[in-house]
Amino acid sequence: MGLKSWFPAVLVVAVMTAKAWAASPEAARETRIPDAALANAVQLRERTLQDTTAWRVVESLTTEIGPRLAGSEADARAVRWAEAQYRTLGYDKVWLQPVSFPKWVRRSERADVVGAYAQPLTLTALGGSPGGTVEAEVVRFADLAALEAVPAGSLAGRIAFVDYTMQRARDGNGYGPASRIRSRGPSAAIRAGAIGFVMRSAGTEQHRFPHTGITRFDDGLTPIPSAALALPDAEQLTRLLALGKPLRIRIALDCGWNGIGNSFNVIGEITGSHRRLREEVVVIGGHLDSWDLGTGAIDDGAGVAITMAAGHLIGRLPKAQRPARTLRVIAFANEEQGLYGGKVYAAQFKAEVAKQQLVAESDFGAGRIYGFNTGAAAHAKTAVAQIAEALKPLGIETMSKGGPGPDVGPIAAEGAAWAWLGQDGTDYFDYHHTPDDTLDKIDPAALAQNTAAYAVFAYLAASADGGFGSAPKAPEPTATAKP
Repeated sequence: MGLKSWFPAVLVVAVMTAKAWAASPEAARETRIPDAALANAVQLRERTLQDTTAWRVVESLTTEIGPRLAGSEADARAVRWAEAQYRTLGYDKVWLQPVSFPKWVRRSERADVVGAYAQPLTLTALGGSPGGTVEAEVVRFADLAALEAVPAGSLAGRIAFVDYTMQRARDGNGYGPASRIRSRGPSAAIRAGAIGFVMRSAGTEQHRFPHTGITRFDDGLTPIPSAALALPDAEQLTRLLALGKPLRIRIALDCGWNGIGNSFNVIGEITGSHRRLREEVVVIGGHLDSWDLGTGAIDDGAGVAITMAAGHLIGRLPKAQRPARTLRVIAFANEEQGLYGGKVYAAQFKAEVAKQQLVAESDFGAGRIYGFNTGAAAHAKTAVAQIAEALKPLGIETMSKGGPGPDVGPIAAEGAAWAWLGQDGTDYFDYHHTPDDTLDKIDPAALAQNTAAYAVFAYLAASADGGFGSAPKAPEPTATAKP
């Protein structure tokens, strides 16, 4: 989960979309899930809770491939790994969808306080930052608003430092304000004349691990070296500044854009049993790429493993129990640097959005799922309630919150009905985008609960008698000039 500044916006889009669907004419008949499918789902749920496929998949990915920066050699190996996993897990069809994007590379990074208080600082370059070495006086700001309020040119020749503390929350809602500093702070610093930018990492732990993530520079601005400090180092810098004397730091980054990267959405399918309805798909997935500091276990090896294993277990059902529709499981390419895989998928299937029965993505770690919601149409409320009832024994409650995950967000924006299976992210941002994102942060029992939830959800959605409201968005009305 990299481009997480999408989070608050997704909530707004999700609510608006749900309202639009709910207000649409109920021309479709009521969608229900057959009793036989509901009975099969109970057995599927219990078997999945005892299954270890998801653990074995994420262990394999993080051990054999490790970090998977988009466009890197390891990313290419991950694509081949994912293809092989789908085939080993018995998927009926495996295919690749090409995805291209600008390629960013990290080589080295260092920072130091210079002068009377000389000492090293632990930091990491933000994705998208240019390389370069800058040394200058540092100026602290409490938050993004304070930086954006300073006059143009007032930071000429200096380094801007934003020291905002992210708040911990189960649903991760503290990440929006923190990630906006990462995405907007460097441009604000440039407008003020700064030659460098550092921020307190968007994270919630006190380990000496900095959190990376993508940043952007507004058009017309010359990018400057931009980085995130580990939380203890941000606090150290604040204490030094509190001594009341000018403080100089040196930042040396060797990183930057390096041509065009190529990767693939890796897609596996369990073919539906109904001759006509198999053309419709339930989509679940996670993203295959990761940042380069850890091994990408919670972000998003877990999501890839959860959804791959869910599809595998549905595929193992007896032929008579197979769902009517096709289950499509996607390991998306390059989510971290701009949702590139999700956008390519949406572009290809925009014209067939009505065939996207329901879409959902696991991209918030492997904490236990506690909430469920959809943006389904009103005529599907009975089926949604039936799915919710099947999820209850897993400790999952229906909630009026959530939205599509980042990579399925683009196809949801085209009109695909979405579902949200909300994971407990209380400690997610302790590890997110750091060297500490490793396999030991995943609880196998919680991973199995996630897999059971996705297996039950996907199976019932694919077995439903009727749809959930996926349809092309109505074109925006054309404004007409007043006579």
